[in-house]
Amino acid sequence: MADLDALRLRFTRALEAARAPGGGPDPAPYAENLLARWQEPQRHYHTLTHLTAVLDHVDALEKYAADPDVVRLAAWFHDAVYLPDRSENEERSARLAERALPEAGVPDAKTAEVARLVRLTVTHAPAADDPDGQVLCDADLAILAAPPSAYATYTTQVREEYHFVPNEAFREGRSTILRQLLALPRLFHTPYGQEHWEATARYNLSSELELLSAA
Repeated sequence: MADLDALRLRFTRALEAARAPGGGPDPAPYAENLLARWQEPQRHYHTLTHLTAVLDHVDALEKYAADPDVVRLAAWFHDAVYLPDRSENEERSARLAERALPEAGVPDAKTAEVARLVRLTVTHAPAADDPDGQVLCDADLAILAAPPSAYATYTTQVREEYHFVPNEAFREGRSTILRQLLALPRLFHTPYGQEHWEATARYNLSSELELLSAA
């Protein structure tokens, strides 16, 4: 189970670090709104557990980021709107950040950067000169390098989120995504991700693709 009090504190710290001088309103209502979103019933993988993991990975990759607290806020918002049967989740999540963060006291430039980072999670393809994008994308995809049992749980949870898709269509769609990922020159962009996660992630993706092909 996710530690809600710890998550509230993490959100408050990131928000206060990103705010303009003079601060802003009480962070608590913003934290509660986001926590409620991440606990919606249609979620099986994109839950508070995923949010916590992404935040932990951002912490691990912090030294590569230009503005780690902006990246942390982007992590909070990156799947804040999530409906498995909709294709514009990232865009709607970015727009939520664009509405909420100025009200919460975050300067326009940092709000725009959070929204840009959220939109980047559509492709997970940050530029070579985009350290914050690299950190967020690596943190979000770190699950691909999980140990086999955790990776199996991840794939089961993804299938549960797409329960409305027939088995054959799901296998075809998922296989296409896996092939696209494996065709990328690299899955991870930070030096840490490339060294510690790349090989394991490719093994997991290849193994899942084999299982889907045999099904």
